[in-house]
Parts: sequence; C-alpha cells; structure tokens
Amino acid sequence: MPDQVQDAEEAPAAPVEPAAPIEATAPAVAATSIVGGSAEVAPTDAPTPKTSGGRSSKSDDEPDQEQVAAAVSGIREEARRTTHGSILKVDSRRIDNLLNLVSETVITKASFNQLSNKFTETLVDFQGYQSHLRDQLKELFDSLPTYLEQAASGASIKDLRREISTRYEEIYATFDPFQSSFKGTIAKYRNTAQNLGRITGELQEGVMQIRMVPISQIFSRFPRLIRDLSKSLKKKIDLKIEGEDTELDKSVIEDLLDPLLHCVRNSLDHGIETPEERREAGKSDAGSLTLKAGNEGNMILIEIIDDGNGIDVDAVKAKAVDRGLIHPSKTLTDIEAFNLIFHPGFSTAAKVSNVSGRGVGLDVVKRQIDKLNGEVSVWSERGVGTRFTIKIPLTLAIIQGLLVRVGKEIYVIPITSVIESHRIKPSEVKMLDNYEVFNVRDDVISLLRLSHLFKIPTKEHHEHYFVVIVGSGDKKMGLIVDSLIGEEDVVIKPLRDHFTNSPGIAGANITGDGTVSLIIDVSQLLELGFRNELEQRKRRETQIR
Repeated sequence: MPDQVQDAEEAPAAPVEPAAPIEATAPAVAATSIVGGSAEVAPTDAPTPKTSGGRSSKSDDEPDQEQVAAAVSGIREEARRTTHGSILKVDSRRIDNLLNLVSETVITKASFNQLSNKFTETLVDFQGYQSHLRDQLKELFDSLPTYLEQAASGASIKDLRREISTRYEEIYATFDPFQSSFKGTIAKYRNTAQNLGRITGELQEGVMQIRMVPISQIFSRFPRLIRDLSKSLKKKIDLKIEGEDTELDKSVIEDLLDPLLHCVRNSLDHGIETPEERREAGKSDAGSLTLKAGNEGNMILIEIIDDGNGIDVDAVKAKAVDRGLIHPSKTLTDIEAFNLIFHPGFSTAAKVSNVSGRGVGLDVVKRQIDKLNGEVSVWSERGVGTRFTIKIPLTLAIIQGLLVRVGKEIYVIPITSVIESHRIKPSEVKMLDNYEVFNVRDDVISLLRLSHLFKIPTKEHHEHYFVVIVGSGDKKMGLIVDSLIGEEDVVIKPLRDHFTNSPGIAGANITGDGTVSLIIDVSQLLELGFRNELEQRKRRETQIR
C-alpha cells in the first residue's frame, strides 16, 4: 500500500463519455432569486453521471482513469456554475436587519448635521467672546495711566489693587459660558460618534453575513467523487460530513474547492487501504473518511480525517534524501517529515496515474491556503489514520492588521501572522553567516529590514529597533521597522496592473487620514527571504570552492 503522502493531483479538464447509462439525480443549484419574504432557489437540470453496471477495460490493478477524470471534471464544472454566479441565496431577515441599520445610520446622519450647525453657532459665539475680550483688555490697558495718577496723588494702593483684580477676574471669566457650551457640544459629538461606530460595525457584520454561504456548497459535491473513486480504486468508503452549515465568505469558498479535492483524493488513494489489507490489519472492510467544518474564533477550521494506514515517516525521509531535500544524516521529527509532503513535486507513489504519482497535489493545497491567509497542517499515526487540518479566515475583505512605519511609508502586517514584537538595542542584533539575527529565548530569528527590501530611505542608526516576528507554518522571521503605530481593521484593496507582481505585497489599504498603506504578504515575504538566503549561501560556497 503506498504511503499517504502528497500524490493527489488534478485530473484532465476534458471529461470522457461514460460507458454506462446515465441517471439523473438531485438537480444542482444554478441561480437564486428573492420570492416573497425569502430567497428561493431556481434549480436547473444538471444530471449527475452514475454508472449502472459496466466494467472498465483497464486492468484490475489500475484505477479507471476515465471515471476519475469524469468525476473530478464534473465537480469542477458544477463549481463553476454555482460559485461564479452573481446571485446569492440570502435570508430575508438579514436584509431586514440591514434596512434597520440603514435607518439608524440616517438618524445618526441627522444628528451629525445638527452637531455641524451647533459647531457653527459655537464658532460664532467664540468670535463674539473673543471680540468682547479684546474690548475688556483695551479698556484695562487704557485705564492703567489713570491708576498710576491716582496712586501718585495718594490713593490707597490696596483699593487700586482690589479694583484691578476685580476687572482681571471678569476678563478671566469671559470664556466660561463658551467653555461650558463647547464641552456639552463635544460630549454630544462623542456620543454620536460612538453610536456611528456601533452602527458601522453592525452594518459591516451584516454585509459580511450576506456574502456568507454554507460550506455545504462544497461538501455536497464530494459524495459523487467518493463513490466514483471508491469504485475505480476497488475500496469501500463510508463518508461522514459534519458542520456543513458552517458559513464562510463566498470569495473564500470559491478558492477552497481544489485544496479540499486534493486532500480527499490523497486520503482515498494513499490513506485508506483495500478491504483485504484492512481485514489483515484487524479493521472493518469499509474505510472511514470524515469531512468536518467549524468555527474557531474568527477562523474556519476544516478537517479531512481518515482511518487508513497513515504516513510512513521512514519512506518520506528516504524519498527526501533521494531528491536531495535533506542530508542523509539528518534526524527528522514526525512533524518535519509530515511537512515534507507539501514540498513541490514530492511523491512516493510507485506508479503514475490520474489520481497520483506526478507530485502535483499537496503543494497546490499549501499554496492555495497560503493565498487565503490560512494555514494547513497534517497529523498522522502509522496504522491509525491521518488528519489534514485547514484554517482559513472567515473573510478576505476586512482583516485585523498591525500598522508599522518604515521611513515615511506605512505598511500593514496581518495580525494573524504576527507572533510577537520586541523593542531592542542595536547591540542585540548579531551577525551569523553574513545575516542579521536576533536571539529570542534561545531561539535564533533571522532579521529582514523592510527598508532594504523595499528600498525606502531611512536612518541606518537608531537608538532602538522595533522587531515584529512573523510566521507562516514552521517558518519565522523578524521584520525590522522604524516604529509600531497600532492595530486596526484594514479594508483590503486589490492591486492592479504592474503592482500585482510586486513581491511581498498582498494589497493596499487607505487609512483614516487618506494615506495609502501597503499590506504585506507574510508567506511570500518569508519565501523571498529564505530564497535570498539560499542563493547567497550557494554563492559563498561557490566562492570557497
């Protein structure tokens, strides 16, 4: 039995005519429309190919390539029909909630209009009090010679001082009425601004909920794939689906199909054994495959679990040594071995087929999940099974970001990628193999100066450095910046034209004062940093030789 490693890959796009008759099953959802008080589904007749007898002309040892290609092609075609449409099925209660929030926004707008008029009146009052103050000061200074004459003629100095103090107190209290009125206006402004912040937050959440679709749109496509693949692989599979009501952003769900497809095919082809092998291992004939989804904070957690043979760490290490990925004397932990299966082109399959063998699969999973600002991990126990865990954000439209300053520029680091931050002295930065490093609790962290990477002029010598340690998967790196500004919600604006190829940049954001800040793609930045490190090491080794 081949070990469960990265072998699941994309099948050819063109479906092949099935040899068996086709029966129509449940119609697929092609469009939705609002009817009455709720959103209704407009079904289309999308038959699902289903074989009724018929044997493959392939040998008994090979999967039916045509059947696999047809199944995967059918799922992808259905995905294009259902996820790329411009119509969403939305609960009417969510629309009603938005209307209520819009009405509150209109009321708040009227409050701001009143406050604007109040501030205008306050400004007029201020100008009146200012004019009155000038008149009082002029009268006081004009009367000073008179006071001097009275003092020279023998008037009581104590009486003159009392009179001048009284007039000064009147001048000092000139702005008291204005101050009281202005404080009241400011208090109303703050209350209205807080109310607007609450409404805006609820409105943002309401709009995000409209974009939310249940993950069942993806999960519902897998029973057919499982059925066809289990027949072609001559295996018995029990599919369990949990948490199919979990909702996530439509833009995320569109990019989630391929990663899940690769993981499921990997589990079927390499994880779950044949009935004969399962009986020898003391297991039931039918293997178990579970698709599970749920919420974990502001992230979506998706698990693909099988009770198959698990990952053979020794086989993975042997293949990695054979490909030159690791040194033969290197000792690998299980986690390090599991992470090797996400390496591009890595495969331990004994033969190449439409299901596996060409090394295209789990590297696609990792690349796609990184693109979604998520993370993927794998756990396995030999003879027990394997679990793929995918974590992705609920939405890609708005994220929490850490704003940092580099020179005169502002950059945003997604808060999900930030591990910790430090304020260090220049003497704490050490050199190791011509690289700047920083010691954090006996862990050596490579440093990357954003000013050097993005060619931003800044002071080379600072009294203190700010280091933001970021990570993606098992990789970590420290980013040196000039200062930390703080956390805030960031609206991601995609980059167009020639900016789309800028390395390490995921998008742009407009701050409250209108300044444009670029959003850093941490995973791409880490790859760029480690790639540069490897290139420089090879260059140094070449020079030494």
